[in-house]
Amino acid sequence: MAFSGTYELQSKENFEAFMKAIGVPDDVIQKTKDLKTITEIIQTGNHFVITMTTGPSVLRNEFTIGEEVEMESLTGKVKTVVNIVDGKMISRLNDVLSVSEVSGDLLISILTYKGVSYKSIAKKLP
Repeated sequence: MAFSGTYELQSKENFEAFMKAIGVPDDVIQKTKDLKTITEIIQTGNHFVITMTTGPSVLRNEFTIGEEVEMESLTGKVKTVVNIVDGKMISRLNDVLSVSEVSGDLLISILTYKGVSYKSIAKKLP
């Protein structure tokens, strides 16, 4: 599955409840809930560079499928291994399960923490 491209956030479901569940302060949630995120994915074989820009915040992670790496997450740095299973990119960031897939020109990501899920859908830019 080819993930490469630049994607703009189109919609999100259960954002506030998920952010509260993982411990993000209410004032930060309110400041960020309406911001659009641009996600750039550069895939070279099994090597990925993913840069997410939300307002002034930039989160960049680089990893190779199947190899342990330290990543920057919403709640700080965590060690994880990213795998591709049935075309989906899957990793566990401490107690958060991250599943992302490309469907047509959409990047669909679901983060789940203790039964609370946040789904985002981003559209590939031309």
